[in-house]
Amino acid sequence: MSRPVDMSSRLEHEKDHGRFLTSNGAEAVWNWDSPAGKRRAERRASFIAKELTAGRRALEIGCGTGLFTRMVASSAADIVATDLSDELLDMARQECRSPNVTFEIADAHALSYPDASFDVVFGSSILHHLEVERALQEVLRVLRPDGLMVFAEPNMVNPQIWAERNIPVVRKWAGASPDETAFVRFQLERSMKRIGFVDVNIWPHEFLHPAIPEALIPPVEKLTSLLEKLPLVREIGGSLLIRGYKAVV
Repeated sequence: MSRPVDMSSRLEHEKDHGRFLTSNGAEAVWNWDSPAGKRRAERRASFIAKELTAGRRALEIGCGTGLFTRMVASSAADIVATDLSDELLDMARQECRSPNVTFEIADAHALSYPDASFDVVFGSSILHHLEVERALQEVLRVLRPDGLMVFAEPNMVNPQIWAERNIPVVRKWAGASPDETAFVRFQLERSMKRIGFVDVNIWPHEFLHPAIPEALIPPVEKLTSLLEKLPLVREIGGSLLIRGYKAVV
């Protein structure tokens, strides 16, 4: 029998992590601020943005500093961007003033929105901070029939990600919060289907490391496009791209 999850402690850990990110530079901790990191963020944002067409209402879980909110705001979808951290939300509001974006504080495990409120629910590197099945149940609840969830998350099969999540000294060096983990795609796919998502598709992505020098980005991107297609090799990509739909009743 699995141990009950102490949600109050988990939420406090994440609030503390938000303060840590605010104090230490969130984009630097997340490795989005280097030239290669910025390119990785652009690729990830394009994966999300193509689902945010005009007229759609979208919910972002864990918007943090609003980095990806800003990058997808031009899609013209009506976006509600949420986070648990007051400090990170303050930064997000200062950096993103798009009229189609609203920022709100929210706990992804207990969303205040009515059932079937959104066409799309999305996020970048947030589900691995959450009690995932509880959060996915909430995502499913607030999606409209045929609504889409689209997320990008760390891949546990990647050697660096595995070390950051399983070796204490590496975990501390990486600035990981106490409860965050990463996902094995086949296990996550089974969980999503069990919860009720349909047409689930999860695939490994990304071999462009944020430490790659700027001059080497073009050739490494070409290599990345090859590695992402190679069976077995692609399984160790740094990220997982995740899509799943709410069934039409």
